[in-house]
Amino acid sequence: MADPTVTVDLQAPVATVTVNRPRARNALSSEVLTELLEVCSSLGENPAVAGVVLTGAPGPAFVAGADIREMAALDPERGARFGALGQEVTRALEWLPVPVIACVDGYALGGGCELALACDFVYATPKAVFGQPEVLLGLIPGFGGCVRLRRQVGPGRARELIYTGRHLDAAEAQRIGLVNEVFDSREAMLDGARATITAVSRNSRDAVALAKSALNAGRGRTVEAGLELELTAFRSAFTTPDMREGTTAFLGKREPVFTSRAAR
Repeated sequence: MADPTVTVDLQAPVATVTVNRPRARNALSSEVLTELLEVCSSLGENPAVAGVVLTGAPGPAFVAGADIREMAALDPERGARFGALGQEVTRALEWLPVPVIACVDGYALGGGCELALACDFVYATPKAVFGQPEVLLGLIPGFGGCVRLRRQVGPGRARELIYTGRHLDAAEAQRIGLVNEVFDSREAMLDGARATITAVSRNSRDAVALAKSALNAGRGRTVEAGLELELTAFRSAFTTPDMREGTTAFLGKREPVFTSRAAR
């Protein structure tokens, strides 16, 4: 039996998801995308998971892009289905009820950059390289890059990067807001991501999920519409046991014991 193209290492409260096609620079084939979708579904329902680290098998790439060999053989209809599958994966990452941190050590181009854009945070090493070079192949970003890159770095910068297809190193990516933090090594980056998720795991899982939902749902809307969505989530927080526990603990000057914390 062939090795899985996506692996999951669960060491509660952190689930590390690795795209595992090192010989293909972790390129996103239909098989990889389908496995990623299944993994997202299972992790979203796992009470032991407080956050997800998404990375690629060690080598020159985080994810070098979509599988060009597969795409080259597609007609327009099958190409649209391939793009829809990629969008389904990035939406699944974006809407997981826990934080997702992309850990980029190497090339994150095309579909790889789009995976990173769908995550809550992006951590990188100096070896990281980002870009949406699809126009160099006569294509455009199809897994959400046109939407999320514009939202992340602004319309002018997104247009420049997509129209030219040029690459960004980790320092420039951090400067324009694509990367949160640059670490000296892969090991330090992964340790940093685990530490962030461990810090998140001490909080109410329900509150984190509501905050993520409000942040995601409000993007691209008017201020008024975003405030309505935020208020809906705020109201929902008052229905949770964690809200009562958190406020009672604060007034009693003790540490809260949230019932929705990731199971240990």
